[in-house]
Amino acid sequence: MRVKAARRPSESIASLATRAGFEIEWQDAHQTMRRVPDTTLIALLERMGLQCGNATQIRQSAAALDAELSGRKLPPLMTAECGRGIALSAASVKSGSRYRIELESGALIDGRFTAPKGEAALLAPIDEAGYHTLVINDHRMTLAVAPARCYTVDDAWRTLHADDADKKTTPPLWGIAAQIYGLRRIGDGGIGDYTALATLAIESAKRGAHALAVSPTHAMFSALPQRFSPYAPSSRLWLNAAHIDPAAVFGAEAARRAIETAQAGDAWRQLETLPLIDWPAAVPLKLKVLRILFEQFCAHDRAQDLPRALEFHGFCVRGGRALEDHARFEALHAYQLAQPDGEGYWRKWDEPLRDPRSPEVEAFAGEHRHEVEFHLFLQWLAAKGLSHAQHAARDAGMAVGLIADLAVGCDSAGSHAWSYRDDMLHGVSVGAPPDLFNQAGQSWGLTTFSPRAMRTQGFSAFIDMLRTVFAHAGGVRIDHILGLRRLWLVPEGERAKNGAYLRYPLDDMLRLIALESWRHRAIVIGEDLGTVPPGFRERLADHGLSGIRVLWFERTPEDDGFLQPSEWDRNAAATTTTHDLPTVTGWWRGEDIMWRNRIGQTMPRSDGRDPVEAAQAERGADRAALWSAFQQAGVAARDVAPPPADQAPVDEALAFIAATPSPLATYPLEDLLGLEEQPNLPGSIDEHPNWRRRVKQPVDALFADTTFCDRLRAVDRARAAAAVEAPAKAGTRGAPGTPDASGSSTASGSSASSLPNTP
Repeated sequence: MRVKAARRPSESIASLATRAGFEIEWQDAHQTMRRVPDTTLIALLERMGLQCGNATQIRQSAAALDAELSGRKLPPLMTAECGRGIALSAASVKSGSRYRIELESGALIDGRFTAPKGEAALLAPIDEAGYHTLVINDHRMTLAVAPARCYTVDDAWRTLHADDADKKTTPPLWGIAAQIYGLRRIGDGGIGDYTALATLAIESAKRGAHALAVSPTHAMFSALPQRFSPYAPSSRLWLNAAHIDPAAVFGAEAARRAIETAQAGDAWRQLETLPLIDWPAAVPLKLKVLRILFEQFCAHDRAQDLPRALEFHGFCVRGGRALEDHARFEALHAYQLAQPDGEGYWRKWDEPLRDPRSPEVEAFAGEHRHEVEFHLFLQWLAAKGLSHAQHAARDAGMAVGLIADLAVGCDSAGSHAWSYRDDMLHGVSVGAPPDLFNQAGQSWGLTTFSPRAMRTQGFSAFIDMLRTVFAHAGGVRIDHILGLRRLWLVPEGERAKNGAYLRYPLDDMLRLIALESWRHRAIVIGEDLGTVPPGFRERLADHGLSGIRVLWFERTPEDDGFLQPSEWDRNAAATTTTHDLPTVTGWWRGEDIMWRNRIGQTMPRSDGRDPVEAAQAERGADRAALWSAFQQAGVAARDVAPPPADQAPVDEALAFIAATPSPLATYPLEDLLGLEEQPNLPGSIDEHPNWRRRVKQPVDALFADTTFCDRLRAVDRARAAAAVEAPAKAGTRGAPGTPDASGSSTASGSSASSLPNTP
């Protein structure tokens, strides 16, 4: 049957879509240019608030966009870079107008615009990083002036050894990557917690690790524990209460009594013995125990204004409106689900309840104040637990400490989308177009920020998110960082292939990331895997953002072998694998091939061969090529044949990664333990136990295991050897305004006599 070609978008729709940031053409995996049909563009435009059902609506939407983008009105926030000039639209500023810049430090800069008529008005470079205020006549706006680059691994090392002149040169560092939920601790109730994380940080630091990359800690749905993918959170602003250790704040005895009061002792212990997490059983049980502790806290600490109660009050004050909104959503969400035919998706609630600022929501919060405060209490405990883990990591000697993971989006039915409904896209899903591995494309059911709202709202929601994810970490991994440039959006109800790319303000976001990175003294790593646009990785490197290089993808140009460690990117973190890819043992055995076949992801071959047999044969050739690379790198004996499929060369793979010039090598806990199964199998839901696998031994027992500790010592020695063997690293990009240890620039002048450069 012939498939009718998609109708070419009409010029008016195409023009409006292009103006709104959509790419009406895209290149598929076969390098063929595709055009987005009118129907898709219309659906996406309308979900951005740009009606286009007829000529009149198109004109009105175009006029609205022109008003936003023309520059006639100054935006609430502009970004700039330290030491570089700032250009304002000629249409928004009259020549001769006076201005004042109120720096965060309290200093003032006064001046007058003197640009010729019709040309951009220029501000002299500002050498102090921060969120400054520009006042033009009676108009006030924010100037977010960022350092030239993010805080880096070198900066973290120099900060750690600021008083040690012998340790000014940064050696190749290494760390561990772990899934928090999978950590095991006696008394954890069946889910890995922040206390186990702190133990892992301390013990790994003792053995030379300087970083601990963790799975996302974003807030999930307390009332829907069956939604547990850490990459589909309810909110990226708050934390997962399931990882709270009830004993962390109130002590082991109080936690034991709460478990007994809840009559949960047998179930609590049974959940701890399971090899896979039973989220629907474990989360409600933990919340039941935490609720008992909350009641005791209210009756004792709060009734007597004890220090813990004052600390809790201060936490709520600092959390402000955003924290209150999240707690209200959690209470309201649970209430709605408890009703007959209860609805969990807030867009299907009664109209007044969809607005967090409505009188009806205010009234609900008043009537259910105790329930709202329970969720405030959970966030307080979660923040204390995660903060303790980061402080424990740093106190144990880590230069970086925890590396948090920032998911690419959040569930459109969750707290974040409800609380920031004017800042988020609605009625669309983030995903990916069809490719060679997934010919149907992907729709992840997630939403994210609207680029229109970013500009009109002064990037406030984006900044709030950055500050949250940086708050309790020494670094941040940004999932799918390609999304800073563009995201594939699919209208709800459509197939994944019926989408389009939407461009995002990359320069603004990179500058804000750099600014928050320095303010929090935290490194930034971007997950830049997949089809990367030309020049994108270089842009990241210029801004001090590290990429990620994975063993399975570092192939020779001919794709018949693997790159030697010396050929790996010096601006990227190195690792054996990720949570979405096979472990070393799993890859060597071809376990990922078998899993894809089990869940129906194996595609028929045009040559008629059995696809599994063909894939295993290809894997056999890849095993030989990887073993040859190990031999060439000197991490495997030259006169030994590749090990058989059931004897994975885990130690050789770890040593291979250690030999790279990467400033930071991260080793997944699964590979350090030689495990076969990967945490997540993309494209599967219930067919594979995604996000449920637990490490067999408790964390403290791991470090009593000789084999595990020997492997850590070997990794530490190999990284130290790489420091001796590797040539001197290329210098990090410097520029006027490169930040000092305080996050401010080292340049001191606030004006320049010569014509400034525009960003």
